[in-house]
Amino acid sequence: MPWPTLVDAEIERLTAAEIQRQNTGLQLIASENFASPAVMAATGSVFTNKYAEGYPGRRYYGGNQVVDDVEDLARDRICELFGASHANVQPHSGANANMAVYQALLDPGDTVLGLRLDHGGHLTHGSPVNASGMTYDFVGYGLTPSDERIDMDQVETLAKKHRPKLIVTGATAYPRTIDAKPFRDIADEIGAVLLFDAAHIAGLIVGGVHPNPMDVADIVTFTTHKTLRGPRGGCILTTDEHAAAIDKAVFPGQQGGPQEHAIAAKAVAFAEAATDEFKAYAAQIVANAAALAESLARHGFRLVSGGTDNHLMLVDLRPFDAELTGKEAQLVLDEAGITLNRNSIPDDPRSPFVTSGIRIGTPAVTTQGMTETHMVEIADLIAETFRSRDDKALIASVRERVRTLCEPFAPYPF
Repeated sequence: MPWPTLVDAEIERLTAAEIQRQNTGLQLIASENFASPAVMAATGSVFTNKYAEGYPGRRYYGGNQVVDDVEDLARDRICELFGASHANVQPHSGANANMAVYQALLDPGDTVLGLRLDHGGHLTHGSPVNASGMTYDFVGYGLTPSDERIDMDQVETLAKKHRPKLIVTGATAYPRTIDAKPFRDIADEIGAVLLFDAAHIAGLIVGGVHPNPMDVADIVTFTTHKTLRGPRGGCILTTDEHAAAIDKAVFPGQQGGPQEHAIAAKAVAFAEAATDEFKAYAAQIVANAAALAESLARHGFRLVSGGTDNHLMLVDLRPFDAELTGKEAQLVLDEAGITLNRNSIPDDPRSPFVTSGIRIGTPAVTTQGMTETHMVEIADLIAETFRSRDDKALIASVRERVRTLCEPFAPYPF
């Protein structure tokens, strides 16, 4: 039977519009990046056709000789990058990865220690609106009021008081280096398992600009599409002790057939991350973030914790303009072609839907080839947009300046 001849004009139009948006605007969402053409080609490959429930050598369908090799390749490559003994590359997302770890190691109602969402943690670190918080008894630790760093004294106190079975560290909105060793010491003292959620910083770890938590953690989870610059998906690394339980929790516990086209793309991304070019890229991400944070501070913005060590910064808008909310900031920047997200700051008096802050990241603009000098210009554009946010003509002029800035750096000019 011949292939359908239908041309989906609406999807083609929308795809072209999204390419135009990505090519002509500044993508500053800390959890986004641009995948390479090779990663995207694998994502759209014939591996999308194959059902492969189970694991290499232990499938429930026939015809998996090739996808077994693909999945083994992805597992071997990521284990080598992190120095891990076992990898599960099947999770569809970082959230799935975290929930599979919980299912493997915990019973409903067990106590877990995790970073509070309003202090930089993730929904799956025990938010009451998420399955993690609904299923398990999460106790939240936070940041110190003085320097807005993780309060390790509080972590130790809460761990000794509540005796959690699992301690979770890692973050989704924390601009500083996270040292896993103090968490390891506390976990050992109370007999807990240590999970490090490296969703945001996986690329920085393999790029050598953030310490590798696999050296001390029992389990490391992460996404493959943020600083690691791969396809959308998740991954779990673990010691041999927990490997069987975690594999069982992913399949059949959490998911059915793995998305082998995404796993093939993960393998490509892992190969890209093993290069010297990727190490230079990771270093540039951090340099760009520092330059952008410093430039924003000169405009009167307050940086949570005073700056950044990694790929992102949290910006408290109130010192710049007490009336400007994160929601309004996000919307007006969208009009100017600058994409980022509103974000709560520690102990934010505003709701998570409004917020007093924004989160800004540099992975995508660094992939495009921008450097520190461009970060200064980006800070200028952000500040100018906010100062004149009611002036439609000025916002339009900023949009044109953004377009001009991005023109030599279009990620998908084809």
